[in-house]
Amino acid sequence: MNTMNGVGVSKGIAIGAARVYYKEKIEVNSGKDSVSPQDKEAILEESLKKTKEEIESNYESLKKTNQQEAEIFEAHLLILEDPTLQEKIKENIKSGYNLAYAVKSAFDGFVETLKNLQSDYMKERAQDLLDILDSLLRNILNKPKVDLSKLPANSILVAEDLTPSDTATLDRKNVLGFITEKGGPTSHTAILAEALGIPAVVGVKALLENVDNGDEIILDGTQGGVYINADDDIKGRYEHLKKEIEENDRLLREKAKEFSYTKSGKRIEVVANIGSPKDVDNALEMGAEGVGLYRTEFLFLDRDTPPTEDEQFEAYKVVAERFKPYPIIIRTLDIGGDKQISYLNLEHELNPFLGVRAIRLCLKETELFKTQLRAILKASAYGNILIMYPMIAIKEEIIEANKVINEVREELRSKNVTFDENIKVGIMVEIPSAALNAEELVDYVDFFSIGTNDLTQYTFASDRTNENLSYLYRPLDSPVLKLIKLTVDASHMKGKWTGVCGELAGDPEAIPILVNLGVDELSMSPSKIPEAKRIIRTL
Repeated sequence: MNTMNGVGVSKGIAIGAARVYYKEKIEVNSGKDSVSPQDKEAILEESLKKTKEEIESNYESLKKTNQQEAEIFEAHLLILEDPTLQEKIKENIKSGYNLAYAVKSAFDGFVETLKNLQSDYMKERAQDLLDILDSLLRNILNKPKVDLSKLPANSILVAEDLTPSDTATLDRKNVLGFITEKGGPTSHTAILAEALGIPAVVGVKALLENVDNGDEIILDGTQGGVYINADDDIKGRYEHLKKEIEENDRLLREKAKEFSYTKSGKRIEVVANIGSPKDVDNALEMGAEGVGLYRTEFLFLDRDTPPTEDEQFEAYKVVAERFKPYPIIIRTLDIGGDKQISYLNLEHELNPFLGVRAIRLCLKETELFKTQLRAILKASAYGNILIMYPMIAIKEEIIEANKVINEVREELRSKNVTFDENIKVGIMVEIPSAALNAEELVDYVDFFSIGTNDLTQYTFASDRTNENLSYLYRPLDSPVLKLIKLTVDASHMKGKWTGVCGELAGDPEAIPILVNLGVDELSMSPSKIPEAKRIIRTL
C-alpha cells in the first residue's frame, strides 16, 4: 500500500481502477517557412473555427446543469477572439514564422504576463490560456486529443494535470474521480470538478511515479488522501464511509422533495435558477418548488438573429407546464455588461456594467422587449408564470415597462389570445438605489427578488470578476445586509414578498442570516437545494 496526500478540491470518496493519462505535449519549432501568409491565415481561420466549436460544445454540455460554471467556457471564447491576440498572431505570420509557432509565440506572451503577476488566481488563468492554445495547436497540426469521454467504467483518472476542457468532457457515469500532480483549489479544473460532483484531489507530488494503470485507488476528495492498493482495513473503512455518505445524500434528496419550514413554522420557498428547458429535470429531481430565476438571455446568445416569438413561447411554455402549479419567474432580457450580443449592434461603452443594459436596453429596444413579453404572456396560459424586470434603479423604469406590458396585453386581447390576466410583475433589486427606495417602489410591483451578486458589487463599487478586488466582494457585510433588510421590510409592510436569487441564496453560511432577515424565498443552483432545505429545517 502507498499513501499520498494532496489538496481535496471536490468532496466525496471514490474507489476504482487507476487510468493514467499521459498527455502528449505539442512540440513547436521556431523556424520560418515558405508558406504564404494568405495560406497560413486560411488554415488559422479554419482551426479557430474548429476550436471555437469545441469550446461551444463544452459550454452547451455544462450549462444544462451548471450554468455559472459553464461561463468558464464563455471566457475561453472571448480569449480566443481577443483582437490583440489575433493581431499578434498575424504579425508573427507576416514575419515568416511557421503557423504553429506564430500562434504559440503570441499566446506565450500573454501567459508570461499572467504568470508574473503576484496573484495565484491570475497564474491559474494562465492555465486557461494554455488550454486554449493546446486545442488550437492540435487543430492546426491535425493532432487530436485523447478522448476522455470514453474511459471504462469505475475509472479513477490519474494525470499530471487536467485542463478545464479535459474535465468538461469526462463521463460522470464512468469516471468516479480524478487525481493530479499539479493544480490548486482556485483552478477552473477544481471548480468544474465540484460543479460536476466528481471527487478530486490535486497537487499530489510524484503521483505518476507511484501509480500504474489498473492499480486500485481510494480517493478522499474531502481530506485530500490518496491510497494506492490499500490494505483490507483501510479499504473496509472507506467502503463503509462511502456507503454512509451515499445513504445520507439519498435521504437528503428524498427530504428535499418536501417543503421546508423553520422551527417556528415559517415556510421558506426553495426554488431553482435555470437557463433553459434542459435544466428542468435536474431542478425537479433536486426538489425545486418552482423557478425563482429563469435567465432568458441564453435564448439570445450564440446566434446571428434574435429568437422569434414562437421560439421564446415554446421555451417558456414547456417550463411552465413541467412545474405547474409552482411559480416560474421569468426575468426579461438581461443583456449588456458582461453579456453582449453582436446582432444588436450595441454602442461601445467605456463602462458597460453601468451602461445601457437589462431593462434600460429593453426600454430602448421596445420591439425586442414586446416580442419577449408577448411570448411570456402567451405562455402564462399554461402555468404559473411571473415576470421580473432586471436592473431597476428608479420607479419611472417600472412605470415605463408596465406601459409596454399593457400595450402588449391590449394587442393580445384584440386578437383573442388567452393569457393570465392577473400575471404578477416584480423587479430584481440589485442596485442600491432600488433597495434604499424600496418603500416607494413596492407600490408598483407584486414582489422583489434580490440579486446579491450585483447588489454587492454596486454597493462596494468593485467588479466582482476582478480578482485584485476580491477583498471587496463582501455580501455578508453590514452595508449589503442593511439593503436586504430594507427591501424585505418594505415588501412585508404592503403584504408582499421578497426572494433572493443571487449566489448568497445557496450559501450555507448565508442561509440562516437571510432567513433571519425575513426573506421569503431562496433561489439557487439546483444542486444546492437539498442542503439548503436541510439547513432551513434547523433554524
